[in-house]
Amino acid sequence: MRSRNLLDSFNNAFDGIIYAFKTQRNIRLHFIASGVVLILSLLFHLTKLEILVLFITIAFVIITEMLNTALEVTVDLITPEYHPLAAIIKNVAAGAVLVAATLAIIVGYLIFAPKIDSEIPRVIVSLQKTPLYLTLIALLLTVVSVILGKSLTKTGRPVQGGMPSGHTALGASAATIIIFICRNSMVTLMALFLVLLLAESRIENKIHSWYEVIAGGALGFFITLLIFQLIV
Repeated sequence: MRSRNLLDSFNNAFDGIIYAFKTQRNIRLHFIASGVVLILSLLFHLTKLEILVLFITIAFVIITEMLNTALEVTVDLITPEYHPLAAIIKNVAAGAVLVAATLAIIVGYLIFAPKIDSEIPRVIVSLQKTPLYLTLIALLLTVVSVILGKSLTKTGRPVQGGMPSGHTALGASAATIIIFICRNSMVTLMALFLVLLLAESRIENKIHSWYEVIAGGALGFFITLLIFQLIV
């Protein structure tokens, strides 16, 4: 009985994680961001202490998000209708997640910024001397690729909706150009942050799905990267 109960406990715990992952968009974002951070930790050869700090920070953010989800479900169960106190509970829980996420950003910057600044490839230096027309070519090819993609998938209109997201593709292309030209980790983070805000706005307005936004971002990034690498 003890083994079965212990197994049931693990199954229930995993069911909770799966439920949060399936129903909560922010949880999915946290898991994706965590995967990216862990991959970067391998690329930059972090120390054991730095990796430990990252693990603790990642766990802290995910735990707060899951507790926030549990509180929201509990409040909805107790008071299906709107109540001022219920709104306060949800807002305070969401604030806790915001604090945890802000802490994660600060920790990530303090760990990765010095390594990014010291390990910028030499090709970035040469890219600063490339003709400015590369930027225009990258943006134009991104636009053409987006229109072609929407034509092949027969979704959306040239400048609205469909696969892939054109706004996100152009934002990712512009951010990639900025990253190549500027040799500053803070500028890099701000450019990526603006792309994330752009992608979020397309989803919030129900113009694109996550798949369309991710496809657009990847398209803009790889086209720009390819152009700069081939021509330089």
